[in-house]
Amino acid sequence: MRFLRVSRPDGPAYAALHADGDHAILVEGNPFSEYALTTQAAPLEALTVLPPVLPSKILCVGKNYAAHAAEMDGEVPAEPLIFSKPSTSVIGIGEAIQLPSLSQEVHHEAELAVVIGRICKDVPAGQAADVIMGYTCANDVTARDLQRRDQQWTRSKGFDTFCPLGPWIDTDFDPAAGGDVICRVDGEERQRGSLDDLVFDVGELVAWCSAFATLLPGDVILTGTPAGVGPIAAGQTVDVEVEGLGTLRNPVEDAGP
Repeated sequence: MRFLRVSRPDGPAYAALHADGDHAILVEGNPFSEYALTTQAAPLEALTVLPPVLPSKILCVGKNYAAHAAEMDGEVPAEPLIFSKPSTSVIGIGEAIQLPSLSQEVHHEAELAVVIGRICKDVPAGQAADVIMGYTCANDVTARDLQRRDQQWTRSKGFDTFCPLGPWIDTDFDPAAGGDVICRVDGEERQRGSLDDLVFDVGELVAWCSAFATLLPGDVILTGTPAGVGPIAAGQTVDVEVEGLGTLRNPVEDAGP
């Protein structure tokens, strides 16, 4: 099933994507706990689609594709290289990535994102599927010049709007089946990498992250970006596609002074 989070007059609510792909069925309750599909359906074009989740934390892995590690003049880490992005960096499909005045070199980074479904700690890699609700697309937007200058990644990864997520949470997607992670800017392909090429797979990442942090429902783990990262500019549109899962599209604009 594909769950969308949408704006309603009484506040955000979840909906399930209809089989026709053009409508959403409103959900009573919360898909992270108990829920039921209602008889209310609405065309997607009439809905404001929000980020599919508002995580308490976003844990990310760096250099998880060998080709990307090489293009960043680095070696593949012997262990998962974890950093975080603040929850305030999250935006949804259609919302603008805002380029901060503090940076002159902002890059796209297309990724598969894991959405945690229940409270968990010290999860064995082989049991990771038991704590995963589903998957969504992500863009780990990065101020590359600040990343080089700071020699650590908190500021460069953490600006408002630097973590687009969406368009939905797919509970049936299986990263072990393969598929490509793709980034296009104004329709031009910039990145393409197979999920088969992840250095550390989803199970290993859930195990690694849950070994040092209790994971909560809605927390997100970004699994790394393929080679081909590059700059984005105001006026462009960035598409992140994960084959078999969906496409996340965001315009780019200047944040202003």
